[in-house]
Amino acid sequence: MPAARSARALSWIALACAAVVLVVAVAQRRDEPVGDRTVGEVTRVGVADGDDIPAYLRTAAGELAGLAAPAPGAWALVSFDAYLTPAQAAAALGGTPVSAVVARVPLPGRQTEIVRLAALRLPDDVVAGMAEVAARKDREAADYRARAAALAATAEPGLRRVYDTGAAVAAREAAAYRAACACVYAAVVRDAPDALRALAARPGVRGVDPAPEVGRLDRTVFTPPLPEQRDVARPPADNGLAAPTPGPGMGDSSEAAPTVSGSSPPGDRPPAAARPPNPAPTS
Repeated sequence: MPAARSARALSWIALACAAVVLVVAVAQRRDEPVGDRTVGEVTRVGVADGDDIPAYLRTAAGELAGLAAPAPGAWALVSFDAYLTPAQAAAALGGTPVSAVVARVPLPGRQTEIVRLAALRLPDDVVAGMAEVAARKDREAADYRARAAALAATAEPGLRRVYDTGAAVAAREAAAYRAACACVYAAVVRDAPDALRALAARPGVRGVDPAPEVGRLDRTVFTPPLPEQRDVARPPADNGLAAPTPGPGMGDSSEAAPTVSGSSPPGDRPPAAARPPNPAPTS
């Protein structure tokens, strides 16, 4: 009997210790900070590959007409009728609070990088952002030229042509951005519904797509239609490997452009002009 009582006592002690450990673990878990459950979630605003652009603009206009009045306002994607200089974009937007603009150099028949530039102050921030992109494009062109030169003594004329083309395109992009080109075709803004509706009626504004669902810009992808896209958002096209005609002039392109996140091709990967096209442009 004493042995049985001793065993039961030990069992109760073990259970009590286990309960204490469990309580402590629960208390510590409650003290741990809760992680951001939205990590990995991305909000998309704009057109997708294959979308009917007139239908997109009509839908955006309908949503804008019915937009309620949140505080302190709703984010919206503004698309322009044409490529604008930083000063022209500032005039088109008036006093609307702007977060960023979307731009590309519209080289005829060429895929060019789509860039999103911070633009809290127009046009100064956009001009400064373009200067930074121009410096990166200079480095990109130099990298392509170095790769082409390294192939001069080899039997790879096709790859060398690819690098020569990449150098020519990057150099023209650099020259355009350095001159504060007419390259801006969209903007990300935030304002009250009435102000956004007034913005949609301003000259040069093609459409205002309200996005009250956007909570964080760093987890939002904006895909505005290019000014030359009038019917359907199509995959980008390119005229091939022939180097673009040199010269400072730029014309309207009938193709979309891919978004490029890197500055120079790693290893011996061909530049964007020679790779298969990406889907519709993103920010």
